[in-house]
Amino acid sequence: MDEKPTSIRILNRKKSKPPKCFLDSEKDVVEWILSPLDHEERELFQATVPQEDKHSKTVHKSFDCSIMDLADDIAYGVHDFEDAVALGLITENAFRESIDDTHCLTFLDALKEKYPSECGNNVYDYFVESLFGDGGKRKHFISRLVHHFMTNIYIDERKEFAEPLIRYRAAMHDKHRIFLNALQTIVSNEVIKSPNVQHLEFKGQKMVVSVFEAFESDPKSFLPSDAYKKFTAANDDPRVICDHVAGMTDGFLLKTYDRLFSPRMGSVFDKL
Repeated sequence: MDEKPTSIRILNRKKSKPPKCFLDSEKDVVEWILSPLDHEERELFQATVPQEDKHSKTVHKSFDCSIMDLADDIAYGVHDFEDAVALGLITENAFRESIDDTHCLTFLDALKEKYPSECGNNVYDYFVESLFGDGGKRKHFISRLVHHFMTNIYIDERKEFAEPLIRYRAAMHDKHRIFLNALQTIVSNEVIKSPNVQHLEFKGQKMVVSVFEAFESDPKSFLPSDAYKKFTAANDDPRVICDHVAGMTDGFLLKTYDRLFSPRMGSVFDKL
């Protein structure tokens, strides 16, 4: 099949998304972490399930990992949502269309029980109007949301494991998880997947790949001296170049990209 003509090489961004994994160079650390487990437990703990058009997903996680994941989900679902509302990226109409009273039933019931005189007869309308009203009231309800999710976490026991670090994990009750998932979904649909954000993500990926390919084409000429020493000490392993680019801040990556590819940018006096 003929390829479509293009002036740039377009990345397959879905297939390029990195999996949650560890590098071969980190294998000894992983072996040390897994050393308390016997062979059967280790095999079970490392089990994965395939996902269509995605990397496989792990089935199990350690206790501390489960806490970290829940904290991340709450931060993403609540505080990213708060930022999006404050910036006008999520409107009240979009919220009502995506999240109705059935999604947040547990939260509405909690509000009605704790603050009956404050919420009135229509708790859902009061909640939504508070989120999209003035900033002070929104902050107050964001705090209530965080409290609601955190106080509905429980310890789940997986009896197939004997090792305590993987036998127990933090989990959220299903009805509350529905609401948190809905908040995460609206942030993803209205913000992360919006053209405004996707344009910038595409540009960032293009810059990273372009800088890496330039460095790899002639490491001695393009890499800073300290990075080149690491590169030669690692027997010209391109992973060193990858790590060097990955360690750049956004500002430094932009500056490096401009030096390499923008005709009027860059100076011999720039510090690399």
